[in-house]
Amino acid sequence: MDKPPVRPSSPAPASAPRPTGGRNSRDGDGEVKLPPPVEDAMIKILHAVIHFAVRILAVLMVLVILWGVADVAYVMFQKLVEAPFMMLTVSDILVIFGSFMAVLIAIEIFVNITVYIKHDALPIKMVIATALMAVARKVIMLDFKELEWHYIVAIATVILALGLTYWLISPKPQPVKTDDR
Repeated sequence: MDKPPVRPSSPAPASAPRPTGGRNSRDGDGEVKLPPPVEDAMIKILHAVIHFAVRILAVLMVLVILWGVADVAYVMFQKLVEAPFMMLTVSDILVIFGSFMAVLIAIEIFVNITVYIKHDALPIKMVIATALMAVARKVIMLDFKELEWHYIVAIATVILALGLTYWLISPKPQPVKTDDR
């Protein structure tokens, strides 16, 4: 038995709003449009509290950075005045490098915090770069004579994973198109 032909429904007039029923809708290009965010007073208050807390973290990070700079200066002074006077050993240099790297990591964290404050988004690429710097500091400070191979393999794996992640999220240069005439 044949079914009767189905008559296509006419589209709604352009001026009439399309009912969404609380669901996502699609525009003419097929892109999914999310419903507008609900402005909730409690959510606004909670966001303000979080932003205030992040600002406090930024101030505290500046204090940590200043403390770290003072510590680097103190460690350098202490190492230089010890016998032999004005001479640094390799281990002294590594301790100073570690102190420098700790301050640089704190500065990177401060930059991450300020970007979050300004743009209300976490800069993932910068966070990965900060993590790479922290692992690099750890590698500089390692005494490979006293480590088991498992630990070295684990650190190498972390470095490879962070490096690959950084490379994947970095913008790739587009090839230059030449005019083929």
